[in-house]
Amino acid sequence: MNVTISRRNVLRTGVAVAGTLVLAGKLEAAASKRQVVIWSDGPGPVEVYPKGMNSAIADGLKPLEGWDIVSATFADPEQGLSDAVLDKTDVLLWWGKWHHKDVEDKRVERIARRVKEDGMGLIVIHSGHAGKPFKALMGTPALWKAGAVDDSAVKVIVKDGQHPIASGIKDFVITRSERYSEPFDVPAPQSVVFDGLFTRPDGTTEASRQGLTWQIGKGKIFYFQPGHETYPNFLQPEVLHILRNAVQWAAPQPRA
Repeated sequence: MNVTISRRNVLRTGVAVAGTLVLAGKLEAAASKRQVVIWSDGPGPVEVYPKGMNSAIADGLKPLEGWDIVSATFADPEQGLSDAVLDKTDVLLWWGKWHHKDVEDKRVERIARRVKEDGMGLIVIHSGHAGKPFKALMGTPALWKAGAVDDSAVKVIVKDGQHPIASGIKDFVITRSERYSEPFDVPAPQSVVFDGLFTRPDGTTEASRQGLTWQIGKGKIFYFQPGHETYPNFLQPEVLHILRNAVQWAAPQPRA
């Protein structure tokens, strides 16, 4: 039996195969992207963050390659924390202040399971320490001894220079920051990446840890003290560099 294949059919077949390979490549690239969700319970003052704190953080994370950056808030459907969102999340970045008690327990339980059982990373910023997810994972009240908004400056001191979150960071100063006072009622951290020294307006100083890490189950957790909403901390390059490092450190191994 003789089979004749025309040049036109060969070309058509080649185009179809090439198109299939391109589509497969695009799907593979999309599937390989990881997701960081920036969650907050409010946008912060517009005079400090005209587009909101989430947008400022998202802009700072844009240099990360291979990541989808998603913003979610308490005001979103299902408090921005639906199972569908959390199932796709590799790292959850959490800032909260006004609605700590209003976050539904089922959302908190889901977050804790994703961290402990699935290895989802969690980055908790500033007053987010008083939120339910951080408390649930720490197993303690997770409170500082005291806090004061008094225009204190803080020198962020690299203590664990070998830690990935400290990569590319040297000691730097945040000129205005809410001051949290030790002790911090949390379990002993795996690492104190950043120490800190506050200088109050009257010139007196106070030491307070600024960046701590833990491993809880399969998940990695980073707490970073700076980030009060009335100060432009999330516009400072060093702060955003630290958050980029933290996202990459906290992420679980890429999914198959």
